[in-house]
Amino acid sequence: MKTTILTAVTALALASPVAPAQPHSPEVDPAMTLSLPAPTGNRPVGSTPVYLKDTSRPDPWVPSVPYRELMVTLFYPAASAHGPKAQYLTSAESAALLQDSGLDVPPDLLTGVVTSSVAGARPAGHHLPLVVLSPGYTKPRATLTALAEDLASHGYVVALAGHTYENTGTSFPDGHFAGCASCEVPHDDAFWTKLELGRAADVSFVLDSLTRSKKWGPLVDASRIGMAGHSVGGASAIPAMVADTRIRAGIDIDGSTHVPLTAPGLSRPFMFVNHEQTPKCGPGNVDWERDWAQLTGWKRWVEVAGTQHASFTDVGLIGEQLGVDLGTTSAAGAQEITRTYVNAFFDRHLRGEARPELDAPAYPEVSFCR
Repeated sequence: MKTTILTAVTALALASPVAPAQPHSPEVDPAMTLSLPAPTGNRPVGSTPVYLKDTSRPDPWVPSVPYRELMVTLFYPAASAHGPKAQYLTSAESAALLQDSGLDVPPDLLTGVVTSSVAGARPAGHHLPLVVLSPGYTKPRATLTALAEDLASHGYVVALAGHTYENTGTSFPDGHFAGCASCEVPHDDAFWTKLELGRAADVSFVLDSLTRSKKWGPLVDASRIGMAGHSVGGASAIPAMVADTRIRAGIDIDGSTHVPLTAPGLSRPFMFVNHEQTPKCGPGNVDWERDWAQLTGWKRWVEVAGTQHASFTDVGLIGEQLGVDLGTTSAAGAQEITRTYVNAFFDRHLRGEARPELDAPAYPEVSFCR
């Protein structure tokens, strides 16, 4: 079933048996400023949109397009914190997302979300670990900006991938706009399998493009690459790792998996993170249980109490500012936990650093389920 921003704000994970709360249209002050939390690292952050075109394959959703074109936003440690901040969404992207939501708010509301990254800033450093982030279905790549900026402030290069025709809309540098063509396709099991395998192909292409780039290649250490994603973006991490051994570690944040992990399994580090279950850490996620048995390396299964599906993303942060109830754990608190555990995971597995948060829960809301 196609999810909107409203159900993403209030609903639980894909295939959850719990019905989402009914959405509502908040009253919005025209002078209201929406913002993302500041990064927690000590490095200034820059960001740059990058256009990529894969001529080796047609678009999977619009076969008449004989190539796959993607927009990726790169986040990285910057040489300076001074300069204009990056725009969150274009006017067309904001209007499409808000129209899909049914919210009675100004269509350009999301263009003014305050970010922390300096647009087009000069990168600082070289041979830095790279993390690819993949957003949830129908969500623009920008909805993982808070996490991306935080990782970059801690010394990571982050490739926030947009998956064309799989979100409410993508603006391209030449002015054309790609809507959600995949939304018109029946959302059966074959659809979700195609989606996850297609994202795995997108991620491999992004890695090829960045590591071979004269501009960006020197910034990246190709031997230290990780991937994380939310919802279907997280579910795509396992097939991406199976298809591409350059990805050394992966995280699935609240995404039900549709492509089974089969023998010989996956020996590289992997972490599941899910919203609150009832009962806590209760059985019933057959997809994750199936894949958990095939994970033969370092692994964790983390649950965060008081959260919903969108609590881990900017959708939760923005929704809370618009008056949407996301549970007993605030959106800011959920984002802090998400950032802490994503950073800790990649610090341990891409940098070899000890992070005690992975050995024992660092917050009262956090439980290790497996």
